[in-house]
Amino acid sequence: MARASATSDRQRLRDPRKAYTGWKIVATGSVLWALQSMLWIQGYGNLAVELRNRFGWSKTFLSIVYAVTRGQGALIGPGQGRVIEHRGVTYVMRAGALITLVSFIALSQIQNRFQFVVVMIFASLGISLTGFLTLTTATVRWFERRRARALSLQTMGFAVGGFAGPLLVVGFATVGWRWTLAVAGIVLAAISWWASGIVGRNPGDSDEPMDGLDPEAAKAEPLAEGAGEDHLTAGQAIRTRAFWMISFGHGSALLVVSSSMAHLTLFLTEDRAYTAGRAALVAGMVPLFQFVGTALGGQLGDRVNKRLIAGVAMLLHAFAMLLLTWVDHVAAIGGFVVMHGIAWGVRGPQMQAIRADYFGTTSFARIMGWSSIIVTVGSISGPLLAGILADTTGDYKLGFTIVACAAFAGTIFWILAKPPTPVVQAEAGTAAL
Repeated sequence: MARASATSDRQRLRDPRKAYTGWKIVATGSVLWALQSMLWIQGYGNLAVELRNRFGWSKTFLSIVYAVTRGQGALIGPGQGRVIEHRGVTYVMRAGALITLVSFIALSQIQNRFQFVVVMIFASLGISLTGFLTLTTATVRWFERRRARALSLQTMGFAVGGFAGPLLVVGFATVGWRWTLAVAGIVLAAISWWASGIVGRNPGDSDEPMDGLDPEAAKAEPLAEGAGEDHLTAGQAIRTRAFWMISFGHGSALLVVSSSMAHLTLFLTEDRAYTAGRAALVAGMVPLFQFVGTALGGQLGDRVNKRLIAGVAMLLHAFAMLLLTWVDHVAAIGGFVVMHGIAWGVRGPQMQAIRADYFGTTSFARIMGWSSIIVTVGSISGPLLAGILADTTGDYKLGFTIVACAAFAGTIFWILAKPPTPVVQAEAGTAAL
């Protein structure tokens, strides 16, 4: 028995010549997220400007489409989490890749509002299946002590893609928006299919130690607040205060993030008289500082209390939005880009890492799926509110100010988002959703 145990320990020592599978998944997810960010998540603002110029569609309509597609992604979250747990990441991603291919080609051929809405809903489904929830679930189960670092590195792809956003405008100007979207769909679907084979690997099928660290090295790295051996079901997690505080706090942050993604280029072109190219360049600078913030967050997240990081970032989000709205000067736009980008980068990866710390990874996909419904209220309401008030009042001042105030208030949720106690975990029940 002792000999067998010693053999098992040797097998679980990391071979220094072989890269840890978890880091391969991080790198692959980062590449895919970069493309999704450039072409879909942060690229929507550039597409909105192009379609507004081509078809004359209102900001309210474009805001509603943004809200519907983001809301649709959240509504499928619980079901998506369940399928990931039962069928695996690879299955979900390949289904998403096929849907993405068909949707983007169809998007390149739209002629009216109805077609645009229908195709965007299907495109959102494809991106959801290959994107955030699936990639995050695949990553967190390979890490424990370096979870924030891993998620931060993966999120850097999101920032790189956003910085590359102006390339979408270049494509619109050179080969036209229809050809640009069609080619983008083919590339994105192909990369998603390829990535599924790597991202879908299961740590249970590997002899590699958690985090890729040898047992002795792992002991030298501290566990984050709330991290431990407990793995709650979705039903147990929902019964804790931490689940709701994290969800509301995350949703408050996305009020600012989604509003800026959907409306920054429109704000700059219409309220500040920027050209579409110049506005796209400014919007593309936000992810540059998001990249810087993500690198910083990766170093801090595994060492500093994640709730403190999130709370400070929320204050920066709010100050940045007020600065952009009320100070009509190029320096104010620069201040917004720096503060908002860094806050976004530092905060973003902590949102997922803290859930895995508190609730474990066994039911992470389903827990995130249910949480996404709450989070998406912020993601939807921010852009919708800003767009409707901009059309009603003639500018973005009132809408952006309300969004900033909501971000200030969101800091309270992170103060209250303490980890569930062992007693709460033990008595929470065993119901699974």
